[in-house]
Amino acid sequence: MTPLRHDWSRNEIEALFDLPFPELLHRAASVHRAHFDPAEVQVSTLLSVKTGGCPEDCAYCPQAQRYHTGVEATKLMSTEAVVEKARQAKAAGASRFCMGAAWRSPHDRDIPKVAAMIREVKALGLETCATLGMLSNTQAHALRDAGLDYYNHNLDTAPEFYGEIIHTREMQDRLDTLAHVRDAGMKTCSGGIVGMGESRSQRAGLLQALANLPAHPDSVPINRLVEVQGTPLGDAHTSTLLDPFEFVRTIAVARIMMPKSMVRLSAGRETMSDELQALCFAAGANSIFYGEKLLTTGNPDTERDMALFARLGLRPMQIENATDHAIDACSTTVHAGITAAA
Repeated sequence: MTPLRHDWSRNEIEALFDLPFPELLHRAASVHRAHFDPAEVQVSTLLSVKTGGCPEDCAYCPQAQRYHTGVEATKLMSTEAVVEKARQAKAAGASRFCMGAAWRSPHDRDIPKVAAMIREVKALGLETCATLGMLSNTQAHALRDAGLDYYNHNLDTAPEFYGEIIHTREMQDRLDTLAHVRDAGMKTCSGGIVGMGESRSQRAGLLQALANLPAHPDSVPINRLVEVQGTPLGDAHTSTLLDPFEFVRTIAVARIMMPKSMVRLSAGRETMSDELQALCFAAGANSIFYGEKLLTTGNPDTERDMALFARLGLRPMQIENATDHAIDACSTTVHAGITAAA
């Protein structure tokens, strides 16, 4: 089996993108089959425990307080309310529960509140994950000590395109947070957004930045831009909808470069046809977000997803829970990978 690589060059990645479409899908599907059951898809959901009011200026994000998108800022949910949502998720078959908060980074005073949520959710026998923005090394260790299993923090785009999208946070800040998460012993979830007006070379640059991390992210969410009115990218209309075949190519190249990672179809799936999603699964995507809402943007309804699974002969991935008994993800495994809160 080919060893994992962390030394991909831009030329190598662009050469993969340039392959004839059937050849690229064949290579990606072969890599996928070597590491996963191609008929299984991890099914994920996300709870927003604190929505809106973020001080960042990410050009795509409806949760930024400086934009007028109709998203009302809320306070951090109570532990009791979060635990009740976790109970409902577990009753529906979930094994992993994620909490997302629209912060640039949590204040130190917020960490005990989130830690209490993590401990209570863990007490239910669920895995935990969170996406809270940038973390210090101390904060990452505190969340780990509370029982947090996974942390989501996206790179968003290629280093050379990053400044066109975000000015309130540097790419290095994101890399530092991922390093703190790894050092604390938690698993990472990190991906990006495509269709923001970047070039193919810059899409290759995003995947290069992810694959050349010291450890490949355990989950790699690939978001297709959702143009939200009131955000710079939503109002400018300068970011034309990414060609569907180019999106599939991005999925396929991600699968080849990060063979053991979950490659997740994330934001933007609401506007994808069943045929486009099927091509993505054939190209190596093996995780989706499930449910009607991804923090503040739409998502296909659950009936449509299950009907598509039935048509394609796919099934939710079996996951080991805290007591090492396999349970059926049954359509609601909860995990983070959305960009707006990260």
